[in-house]
Amino acid sequence: MQTAAIKTVEYDHPQEGTSCTARAWARTPAPLAPHEKAALKDRIRALLKEKQAVLVAHYYVDADLQDLAEETGGCVSDSLEMARFGRDHPAKTLVVAGVRFMGETAKILSPEKTILMPDLDATCSLDLGCPADEFAAFCDQHPDRTVVVYANTSAAVKARADWMVTSSIGLDIVQHLHAQGKKILWAPDRHLGSYIQRKTGADMLMWQGACIVHDEFKGVELDLLKAEYPDAKVLVHPESPDSVVAQADVVGSTSQLINAAVTLDAERFIVATDNGILHKMKLAAPHKQFIEAPTAGNSATCKSCAHCPWMAMNGLANLAEVLETGKNEIHVEPAIGQEAVRAIDRMLDFAAAKKAKALPTGALEQESKLFAGIGPA
Repeated sequence: MQTAAIKTVEYDHPQEGTSCTARAWARTPAPLAPHEKAALKDRIRALLKEKQAVLVAHYYVDADLQDLAEETGGCVSDSLEMARFGRDHPAKTLVVAGVRFMGETAKILSPEKTILMPDLDATCSLDLGCPADEFAAFCDQHPDRTVVVYANTSAAVKARADWMVTSSIGLDIVQHLHAQGKKILWAPDRHLGSYIQRKTGADMLMWQGACIVHDEFKGVELDLLKAEYPDAKVLVHPESPDSVVAQADVVGSTSQLINAAVTLDAERFIVATDNGILHKMKLAAPHKQFIEAPTAGNSATCKSCAHCPWMAMNGLANLAEVLETGKNEIHVEPAIGQEAVRAIDRMLDFAAAKKAKALPTGALEQESKLFAGIGPA
């Protein structure tokens, strides 16, 4: 496995207190009283109807936004399914509760629609750590390689790629390319790339990015937690470090982990991904117990404490505001969108050929039958 030089990105500003999510530099909305929440939800419902808009929310955003999306005929899912839902829905305005690359992906798949977001500054450490100009130069240095990028990237980075992939189908696509004798240039998540490289044996040149949340899960402390709960199954997102992935009973995307929580014969789960997913897991399996995997926060300071501060920027108040004003619209240059959609469509066409479904096995290479839910994060 070859790697690019590790790029250091300053993701966080100085913080106070122990809850770095609540005090992150990202502009997280202030807590609301129950009556304020109820009033805002009523206002948003009315505005969605008035504006003929639909709300789509990621599994990692606030539970109130997830519930509201489903209550109003929208969806809660991973980022690609959010975009596909928006593309296929008759609404002309799509409101994306998530982070910026999700809004861009929605715009790429629905260029004729208006895409709004509660806060355009809600970004992603993987996106930040892979600037389009630097990535293009990196690709130009290796013209013999097939460029495969993860969904958690900007429209401009996707436009430079041959393939876009998600965590649940990336391994299968790399296997396919490896069987054709292709050498891969992979970006941006080094943990997911490393996992796929180990499983496939493919020749992969890695961009050295990481998710601010998943990178902080700790293998040593996970081992201690497993000893405390020996009957618990461990669910891990593959953006996590090798020492965490190695202890997993199931490795998979957000959709796959939720499915595993429902279908596996266990009453207790340790979950190594953003804790926003626990809301959906508890709704889907209300009689089961879900425990957050330990991060650096258990023995040091942490930047995320198992919740993305940029996801936390999405709230009821700024959602209502964008519906009222029409601000925070996502724009993607048409030429970039046309290039990016090729990489996305190539993945969708590949996935369409893999229609069988099966229960998760705990290893991505054995989960090709789950790829109908191809979701990145």
